[in-house]
Amino acid sequence: MKKTKAKEKKIEKKTKKVGKDEDNEDSEGLSLDDAFGDFDDIEYGKSKPFKAKKKDINEDGMEENELEEELDVVEKQLNGKEERREITIKASKPISKIKKGDKIKIDGNEYEVDSHYVLMDHKTTKEMAIELFDSKNDKDYQLRYFDDQAEATLEFYELQEIMYFKKNVVKIEW
Repeated sequence: MKKTKAKEKKIEKKTKKVGKDEDNEDSEGLSLDDAFGDFDDIEYGKSKPFKAKKKDINEDGMEENELEEELDVVEKQLNGKEERREITIKASKPISKIKKGDKIKIDGNEYEVDSHYVLMDHKTTKEMAIELFDSKNDKDYQLRYFDDQAEATLEFYELQEIMYFKKNVVKIEW
């Protein structure tokens, strides 16, 4: 029985020492303010001067804000929020008679017809496309419409990279 009491005393002493060591660490350590508060002599580098940004122009020659505006227009169209504008049409012949080599004037710019074809054949109507080319700025365009409602459905698109983007027009002549 004496052996067990002696062992218990040793265990108690060991546990007390361990507990005291933990208390000492907390009381002897420095606070964060004390540890890092004495840095009054630090000199920080001077900030760089402000540089005005250049206008970002992409490879198509468009400024970034123009591109953002066009993307906003596309988003509105996809969401159905943009109202359809009236287009003034001055036709010298029926739209179905337009052929390669003819000239079409859109908002004062003259384009040459490359081709006129059926873009998509819906069973009751045909979606038509007139491929246009502007030799001044070397760009391609499309004039799309449905053959049964040509004047009401005319839309003008500009080719950028690999996609056609809709452009708003006011006046079309041929």
